[in-house]
Amino acid sequence: MVTTLFFMWGFLTSLNDILIPHLKAIFDLNYTRVTLIQFVFFFAYAVFGFPAGKVVEWIGYQRTMVAGLLTMALGAVLFIPAASMPSFPLFLMALIILGAGMAALQVAANPYVSVLGPPETASSRLNLSQAFNSLGTTIGPPLGGWLILSGAQKIIANVQSMTPEALHAYRQHQAATVKVPYMVFALVLILLALAIALYKFPRIDTTKDFRPMKDGRKGPGIWRYPHVILGAIGIFLYVGAEVSIGSFLINYFGQSYIAGLAATVAANFVAFYWGGAMVGRFIGSALLQKIKTGTLLSICAFVAMSLVLISMLTFGHVAMWSILAVGLFNSIMFPSIFTLGIAEMGPLTGEASGLLVIAIVGGAVVPELQAILIDHIGIHHAFIIPVLCYFFIAYYGLKGSKIIQPA
Repeated sequence: MVTTLFFMWGFLTSLNDILIPHLKAIFDLNYTRVTLIQFVFFFAYAVFGFPAGKVVEWIGYQRTMVAGLLTMALGAVLFIPAASMPSFPLFLMALIILGAGMAALQVAANPYVSVLGPPETASSRLNLSQAFNSLGTTIGPPLGGWLILSGAQKIIANVQSMTPEALHAYRQHQAATVKVPYMVFALVLILLALAIALYKFPRIDTTKDFRPMKDGRKGPGIWRYPHVILGAIGIFLYVGAEVSIGSFLINYFGQSYIAGLAATVAANFVAFYWGGAMVGRFIGSALLQKIKTGTLLSICAFVAMSLVLISMLTFGHVAMWSILAVGLFNSIMFPSIFTLGIAEMGPLTGEASGLLVIAIVGGAVVPELQAILIDHIGIHHAFIIPVLCYFFIAYYGLKGSKIIQPA
């Protein structure tokens, strides 16, 4: 049941990649403005992650999942008036609400999967669930493109010569392509919320197999636990590195000294990057039954770092395939950092989870830093940013994830 949620939020997140070219064409936006789609979506994690952790403490994992799904459904419904007007700010508002619901869902679902069984196999369970999240991100773009992008090229060809009245009518017509898909998504989210609400989940006592409460109180706050704080930094850098690499692959493969591919051809190869993460999570789920989480995390981080360095120092197909292979080793990082970051937090698990979800905002910040570096030193060597991110993640797996109990 919970794994279904992972698939759903992966699917809906990946549709942002479809909305960007579609809304750019409809509203004739530059790249800075249309990128607000990703920015507001990720920013919602930063704003709502910590409050969602408090909500978990108040109403529990199951009810928070239901609340998150219903909030996401509300965001999906708002796509209908946004398309009817049509209004880019209202699209952004819908995405913020969708992101808020997704933040609540992640804060509840990730730790729930972690505590639903022995602590030593928590990373294995979360990797398996995250594999279905990757399945959603793999299916989402082609299906979303088929449902939504049908008329975008016509807008690009005709928008300059239209009268204001004709342009408004045409924008309404083209924006309408999102109405039916997002209405269906809203209904699916409501049905899923109903199923989660009615399903009899195992009761989870967050003190079991974790740090016990002291004198009926929660004890020291999460800021006294280094493995939580460093875990949040690790999530920030991991999501940032993953999104940075994925965001610039098409431009990277278009360089004459790499592959010289047209954008449409390069886009097909990007599927290897994201598909590798899905395959790696299924493999990682099995490996984590045998290998310690921190150890496997460090190995994958060092390999990913090495592959990016190889790509930076080489040309042609070696540079191309080495950067694509990073996706395979990215696979286990998020669920592994997450389970290490909330380990032994007992009643504070909800708050720790909220902090880690806030850190997903790295997906908005780190790519911007790499973009600035690209403008100054070129795309080939700007991948030093992900290299530094993976170096910290390797350190976290080896040393930073060790639990130090506050005095």
